[in-house]
Amino acid sequence: MQRTLAIIKPDAIRNNYQGKIIDHLLDKGLRIVAAELTWLTTEDAREFYAVHKERPFYDDLVEFMTSGPCMPMVLEHENAVSYFREVIGTTNPEEADEGTVRKLYAESLQNNAIHGSDSPENAQKEIAFFFSARDIIS
Repeated sequence: MQRTLAIIKPDAIRNNYQGKIIDHLLDKGLRIVAAELTWLTTEDAREFYAVHKERPFYDDLVEFMTSGPCMPMVLEHENAVSYFREVIGTTNPEEADEGTVRKLYAESLQNNAIHGSDSPENAQKEIAFFFSARDIIS
């Protein structure tokens, strides 16, 4: 089994989609082994998204991710990283496949409802950012 990080983003929480998104993930066979509702500080968002620091969208991303609560989760599945990215769809909801989380619940390219780790290595780092080993159910 492999683990990945998901974050239900502030737009989806604001629109009260978190339950529908969680149901969608469970229906697709993903197992939630840790979850919390949190509100990122600017410092936390800057640190978490530091990989994008040089990108033109970085400041807008930090502002968006601190605009309301979000819900980080650790998901487990065989090939969790790649499988979860299929389930959520491409970053741009207009280009996402029908039935994916982003096609169903995202508002825009930036307000795209959910974050997913892009590699097993990043998944480990991102999970550790939000959760300690004792927070994760095995």
